[in-house]
Amino acid sequence: MSLFVSRHLLQFSLRHGSAPDIAGQDKANPLATMLSAAMPLKYGLGEANAATRIETAVTVTLDRGFRTGDIYAPGTKLVGCKEISEEVLKAVESQVPAAAAAL
Repeated sequence: MSLFVSRHLLQFSLRHGSAPDIAGQDKANPLATMLSAAMPLKYGLGEANAATRIETAVTVTLDRGFRTGDIYAPGTKLVGCKEISEEVLKAVESQVPAAAAAL
């Protein structure tokens, strides 16, 4: 991730590899990109609760044993990009947003 700051502008740019060797094979690991998306929420937009929901969802997904091939280890469940993304989304959706909890 890169960050540009000036008096009137705060610009975050996510950076990731294109991995052409595994394109279209459902093998990519999207977790770093997801965590990178949390950073501008927390540090630039004042949305720490939203960032924490993303970070927690990634941690919960890993704690539940889901792994893409690049981080797979015996005793964990090997999944592709689509399935690990769906598991992170389920973990996000299972959290109660701070604003809703305050009601």
